[in-house]
Amino acid sequence: MENTSPNTPVKSLWLSIKLLLKSTLDIREDTNHDTTIEEVKAGISIKGQGAWVLIFSILIASAGLNTSSTAVVIGAMLISPLMGPIVGIGLSLGINDVDLMRKAIKNFGIMVVLALFTSFLFFSIPIFQKETPELIARTYPDVRDVIIAFAGGFALIVALSRKNKQVNTIAGVAIATALMPPLCTAGFGLATRKWEFFGGAMFLFTINTIFIALATFIIVKSLKFPMQEYLNSSKSKRISRILYLVAFLILTPSIYMFYGLYKKTDFEQKVNTIITTFSLDKDVVILNQKVNFQNKTVSFATVGKSVTNQDVEEWSEKLKKQGYSGVKFEITQSVENLETQNMLEKLESTYYTTQQILNKKEELLVKQEKEIIDLQKQLYLSEKSKIPFDQIANEIKINYNEVAEVAYSRLLKTNFTKIDTVPIIYIKWNNNLNQNQILSQEQKIQKWLRLKLQNEKLTIQKLN
Repeated sequence: MENTSPNTPVKSLWLSIKLLLKSTLDIREDTNHDTTIEEVKAGISIKGQGAWVLIFSILIASAGLNTSSTAVVIGAMLISPLMGPIVGIGLSLGINDVDLMRKAIKNFGIMVVLALFTSFLFFSIPIFQKETPELIARTYPDVRDVIIAFAGGFALIVALSRKNKQVNTIAGVAIATALMPPLCTAGFGLATRKWEFFGGAMFLFTINTIFIALATFIIVKSLKFPMQEYLNSSKSKRISRILYLVAFLILTPSIYMFYGLYKKTDFEQKVNTIITTFSLDKDVVILNQKVNFQNKTVSFATVGKSVTNQDVEEWSEKLKKQGYSGVKFEITQSVENLETQNMLEKLESTYYTTQQILNKKEELLVKQEKEIIDLQKQLYLSEKSKIPFDQIANEIKINYNEVAEVAYSRLLKTNFTKIDTVPIIYIKWNNNLNQNQILSQEQKIQKWLRLKLQNEKLTIQKLN
C-alpha cells in the first residue's frame, strides 16, 4: 500500500537539506593527511633562506609601522615565514608527535628572538623612534583579536589540508592574523624602553600564537589525522600524557584570555557610551579619556560645563547595574577652566544686556527720527505758508489801482484727522467797482498769488 503520510514531503525536504549541507561543508573527503603533515614539517625550519626572509620581512614591517604605511606592513606579512612553527606546534599536539613539537618550539623560539633583535636594531636608530598610530594600535588587544586569530588558524589549517592548495587563503590568513606587527612593536618597546609597548605587543602576539595553534589542534583532531606511532607502548602513553598536558596548558590560558578580553572590551564600550552621551547632552568636550579595566578607573578632562557629583554617582550606578561595581572616575576640572567658564557666562550675560540696551536705543532713535521728520514737515509747511506781505501788498497796489486796503492772516482748520494752515488775503475795494468786477479781480489775484507763492490753499476774501 502506498505511503501517503503528510510527513513524507517534510522528511524528503529535510534529507535534501542535510545532503546539501554535508556536500557543502564537509572537508574530510578533500583532506590529504600525509601531504599536509609533510608540508607543515617542511615549513617549520627557520634556517638559511628562511632566516633571511624573516629578517628582511621584519625590517620591511618595522619601516611600515614607523611610517604608518599599511600597504608596506601587509607586504611584509605576505613574505614572512612566521606561521610555520606555530602551525607545527598545533599539528604535533594533534598527531601526538613529540619530536615535531620539539622542533617546532625550537624554531619558534629562534624566530621570536631573531624578530625581536632585528626590530630592536631598527628602532634603536633615533630617527625611527617616533610613536605612530600603527605602533600604538598593536599595544591594546581586545576580544576581536582572539576571534581573528582563532578564525585565521581554522582557515589556515583547512587550506593547508586540501588536496588542491588555495594560496590566496594562506596569504589572507597571514595578513589577518598579523603576527609580525606585534613583534616589531615589541622591538620598538625594547629599543625605546617603553615597556607598555613591549608588554602590550607581546600580549597580542601571544594571543595570536596560542589561538592559531589551538585552532590547528582542533581541526587536526576533527579530521582524524593519523597519530604518530611508537614501538614502545609505555613511551607512547607517556608522550601522549605530556602532549595532552601541553594542550591543557595552552587551552586554559586561552579561555582565561578570551574571557578577560571580552570583559575588558565590554567595560570600555559601556564607559564610552556613558561618556559620549554625557558629552552630547551637556555640550561638554571630553579630552584625554583613558579607561583602565584592571584598576576600574576612568580618567578624562573636560572643557565646558563642569561635571557634578550627581553625574558621577549616576554613572557609577549605571555601571554597577551592568556588572561593574567600584568604578572610580578621575575628572580634571582645573580652576582655570572654571574661571574661563565663569568669564564666558559673564560675557554672555553682558552681551545680552548690551544687546537689549542697543535695541531700546535703536527704538528710541527710530522714534526720534520720526519726530524729526514730522517737525521738518511742519517747518516746511510753516515756511511754505508764510507770505512776504509787504512785497505782495506793494505789487497788488501797483497792479490793481482799485484796491483800497490789503490784510493777511492764517486760518487753522481740521477734519479731525489732520490740521491744515490756510493763508488768506483780505482785499478792500474802492466803491466805484460793482460786485462782478470785484469777483473777477479777486479770481485773477488768487490765481496770480497761488502761482507766485506755490500754494494752492491760498484764498482771497473781501475785507469789509
